[in-house]
Amino acid sequence: MNANRSIDFFDRQFRQQALDGYSQLNPFEQAALPYLSGRVLDYGCGMGNLAFAAAAQGCTVLALDASPAAIAHVRRRAAAESAPVDAVLADLRDYALQDDFDAVVAIGLLMFFDCADAFRTLAHLQSHVRAGGIAVVNVLVEGTTYMEMFDPEHHCLFAPDELESRFAGWDILRSEASEFEAPGATVKRFATLIARKARAES
Repeated sequence: MNANRSIDFFDRQFRQQALDGYSQLNPFEQAALPYLSGRVLDYGCGMGNLAFAAAAQGCTVLALDASPAAIAHVRRRAAAESAPVDAVLADLRDYALQDDFDAVVAIGLLMFFDCADAFRTLAHLQSHVRAGGIAVVNVLVEGTTYMEMFDPEHHCLFAPDELESRFAGWDILRSEASEFEAPGATVKRFATLIARKARAES
């Protein structure tokens, strides 16, 4: 897997979280959880907190991440809990999905790709949501000032309305903008969208 500043940043963070026993859902994961059922793809799973919460409510989960520390942690926890979570180490900038899912989640991920890769990956994820299934996507948007975690050559700050425009034809269940203080008197601005894919006509 190619070296990447963002992957290195989060790999260090996940190693520390594993030592600390960190297992809390962030606000975006909390918002996503009630919409998840059936076969779930957690694309950029991090520590797997959402994957395990989804498994606890009856889902089976494919959890993908580029961080070796994160995937090692998820595999250990899945084995210890006999949880239906399959963790795979993957370069998510160029990962070809083979299956379709009842729910696809990409929280806090796509902005770490350059824009061409981010939009291509989003379309690929959308194509692997089953008819009537759910997509949950969360990204940083223009106006974000906390840039420490980005690879300078590989990131994409989405326009505030970018997600909604790329989910034209889907049923938008939830669309929110949010803002959080970040280190160094900076700000993280997010867009979050939860949408249902149109059901196939009978």
